[in-house]
Amino acid sequence: MLERKRIAVIGFLHESNTFISTPTDYEAFQNDWLLEGNEFPLGMSGAHHETTGFFSALDENVDEFEAVPIMMARAIPYGTITADAYTRIVGRILELLQQAGPLDGVLAAPHGATVSEKQPDADGYWLEEVRKVIGPDVPMIATLDPHGNLSHKMAAACDGMISYRSNPHLDQFEVGRQAAELLFDTLRGKITPTMAVATPPIAINIQKQETLVEPCLPLYQLANQQLKEEVVLSNSIMLGFPYSDVEEMGAAFIVVTDNDESKAKQYAAELEAYLFENRQEFQADLESVEATVAKCSQLEGPICLLDMGDNTGGGSPADSTILLHECQRQALTNTFVCLYDPVVVQALQANDVGEFVNVKIGAKTDRLHGEPWEGEVELLGKYDGKFFEPQPRHGGATDCDQGDTVVVKHDSGLTIMVTSKRQPPFSIKQLTTFHVDPASFHILITKGVNAPIAAYQPVCREIIRTNTGGVTTADMGQLDYRYRRRPLYPFEEVRQE
Repeated sequence: MLERKRIAVIGFLHESNTFISTPTDYEAFQNDWLLEGNEFPLGMSGAHHETTGFFSALDENVDEFEAVPIMMARAIPYGTITADAYTRIVGRILELLQQAGPLDGVLAAPHGATVSEKQPDADGYWLEEVRKVIGPDVPMIATLDPHGNLSHKMAAACDGMISYRSNPHLDQFEVGRQAAELLFDTLRGKITPTMAVATPPIAINIQKQETLVEPCLPLYQLANQQLKEEVVLSNSIMLGFPYSDVEEMGAAFIVVTDNDESKAKQYAAELEAYLFENRQEFQADLESVEATVAKCSQLEGPICLLDMGDNTGGGSPADSTILLHECQRQALTNTFVCLYDPVVVQALQANDVGEFVNVKIGAKTDRLHGEPWEGEVELLGKYDGKFFEPQPRHGGATDCDQGDTVVVKHDSGLTIMVTSKRQPPFSIKQLTTFHVDPASFHILITKGVNAPIAAYQPVCREIIRTNTGGVTTADMGQLDYRYRRRPLYPFEEVRQE
């Protein structure tokens, strides 16, 4: 029997919002995913994640390849990672990698929008350090979240990179398997992955990043046409993450061919040219919060109002009350909202279900997300906040924990779920597990832009994006960029070179 080739598996993912004043510390990773060695595949078992896809493919080819799990580190999107947390994680990855012994290949899962206090190109740095450890001849294939900002340092460290193709992200597991198969065929001598990237000076607005509708749909159709060419092994569209204020912020394209650099550059340039020609279509159509909410009075519910300025999956605090107050002002009271407020959750632990209490909820992180909501409410339930999502959903998690949770109701009809941990609204199980029926509301205020759609589309007649203020506002002109490249459309006009 031939000796199996040893494949290291590494994951380090964080979507870093540099406009949040509070940084992401080491504890944030401990509270999410921080797994080493054999704990890594065991802890991720059943998740719809790219690293789970890595391990699935490795398990199916166990006669040829041996999985060498190194580390998985992930934290819920939030502020820039502290220098201490980043140094500890990267240092541990490199230490474990050196201890692993000789390796034949690496499967890596960076995010693409990770920023640390001393390493703004955080993904580029840790991938480069991994490359130094493994040497120039060991192939490394990486997956990416399309909400990443691709740097040339990231690309230079890898033999191939593949991003998810759907937003909401429903294909993470499959993309992980695809990356693994690309590495397997490289090690079998069947292919020579050759990569080209294009980084046009264009930022795609977050409002226009849903992949199954225009303007993204025809761009992905063009990319799919390229995949019909035998020489093209994969191609990827990096939509970009506008809330990481770094030099690389903006869209990018990746094409991987079988040993054909000219074709890789040609097809990357073709995708770039399409974006240049249609760049205006990828910018936001924004209206006032008042106008958007007013539309809801004429529409049959349930209506999902996506709170773009408090997009938890983009790092926001999850406690904005802007939409809540506007719905109340316009007498749209049959409304549900989930807010992060651990102080309120803790205070209500002393009360019994059915009691009426006065509360002051939300808008406590900063002054960008409204004013706290105050009123007398009935305590409907107290829960541990744990729920299970069996379907592939944005982020890939199945076992979810939003911490101790309470559900309260105001006599106007307003229902508020209050959590002690920030939880992106990627799953409708976040409601139904805790006896909240989404069909019973006219309006469901949801903290996101694109990620919640897979969860809420089956239960809502309308999904409407709302131009709220906050650290994830869709109005990029309201954000104080200091480090982005210039010129960058739509802030400045650009020309295709």
